[in-house]
Amino acid sequence: MSLPAPRLPESGDRAARDEFALAVDRAAGARPIGGNRLEHHPDSPLALEAMLELIRAARTWVHLENYIIRDDATGRRFAAALADRARAGVRVRVLYDAFGSLRTSRRYWRQLAQTGAEVRAFHPILSSGPFDAVSRDHRKLLVADGTRAMLGGLCIGDEWAGNPQRRRLPWRDTMVLVDGPAAAALDAAFGRIWRAAGDPLPRDEFAADPPPEPCGDCTIRVVEGQPRRARIYRAVQLLAASAAERLWITDAYLIAPAPLYASLLDAAKSGVDVRVLVPGTSDLPVLRNFTRIGYRELLRAGVRIFEYRGPMIHAKTMLVDRRWARVGSSNLNVSSLLTNYELDVLAEGGGLCDALAEQFRRDLGSSREIALQARRLRLPPRLVGASATALSRAGDAEHKRSGYELGAVAVVALRRVAGGLRRAIAATGALTFAGIGSLLLLFPKVTSVAFATGAFGLALAFGLYAFDRRRSRETDDGG
Repeated sequence: MSLPAPRLPESGDRAARDEFALAVDRAAGARPIGGNRLEHHPDSPLALEAMLELIRAARTWVHLENYIIRDDATGRRFAAALADRARAGVRVRVLYDAFGSLRTSRRYWRQLAQTGAEVRAFHPILSSGPFDAVSRDHRKLLVADGTRAMLGGLCIGDEWAGNPQRRRLPWRDTMVLVDGPAAAALDAAFGRIWRAAGDPLPRDEFAADPPPEPCGDCTIRVVEGQPRRARIYRAVQLLAASAAERLWITDAYLIAPAPLYASLLDAAKSGVDVRVLVPGTSDLPVLRNFTRIGYRELLRAGVRIFEYRGPMIHAKTMLVDRRWARVGSSNLNVSSLLTNYELDVLAEGGGLCDALAEQFRRDLGSSREIALQARRLRLPPRLVGASATALSRAGDAEHKRSGYELGAVAVVALRRVAGGLRRAIAATGALTFAGIGSLLLLFPKVTSVAFATGAFGLALAFGLYAFDRRRSRETDDGG
């Protein structure tokens, strides 16, 4: 949907706001770009359709960059749309991450290239250096003609499209369509990472000429995350520290670094409405377990934590007061913030803020809020979940898990069983060694003689076994 124009700041605090905006610009390594129109796409299947329409409408070039492009029904729909544009003479460039798209067949890329599209893998697994192997292109971007662009957290795969016939709900993700001058800045960001993977774009394809005309009132900043630069990390930490009213975060793989984690605690303790929305069921169960480690301290500080009850929430968004909104590919963990190539936008004003806030409230309706439950014997409080407000349609609908999701659930179940087995073994070991220690204290001579007899008996048994094996081998060699 098209977003309204942002509300302008009051004149009395305009200077203070501008000083803070300058600090955000420096932290993010970005500049404010005005005159844009934004469309918020929180529905993954509709966002995929909007991306396909953007490809079909391209007349000069299409630039597609994504961490995951699968060779499934959804991926083949995109391949068909890209191939159609390439055959029509539109210059098509596709950049995928070699690790993220590892399961995509070579035939998929080969067939796409045969239509005239240029396809590149970012940091191929076997030819990358040691640091390149962990430095991935995690960005999600589509630009058409340098005038319209879409970015966010959505990858190209059936998980995001869903399958109503098989009762598989789509993953919940967020994309934003940018129409206006900032689209050219996003296209330039594509050009820079395309150059990092090979030859540069032609000069006439690096940005739209003439540049896009202003078509709205939204001001945004394009933040290009690069390894070791920590641009979005610095910007997010600065925004979190500035929150005075609310700080609402949706994140798929939240393992906040210590300084950012401390910012959440400090904001909540000072009275800011801090809410964190994370997946209840994750495609990466190990990361979900790490996320839960920090729950107790956050909850004690006053942070409200919600776990989404749908199939998977993959969005990466952040709301700060009623002024700042962030949408992009960056998760709030070390991998995204410090080692990957990422792409986010910071929007200033009420338009995107209002749309994200409305969606956040809807997502809470499909979530359970986590709370602390006191226990006896001075044990740490137990984490318990309770239903939030009325469920949305996504929460009410029955979801049949895909094989990929069933595998993730099986891993969680196996970990729980293994955890219970480890606890049983540990308890048995503790009781056994406590008993041995007690016998040594109470009956040291008798216990020592028993242990010595047992040790000599085992030594004799092993010696006889070794002698018997050697004699059998000599007999076999002689025969």
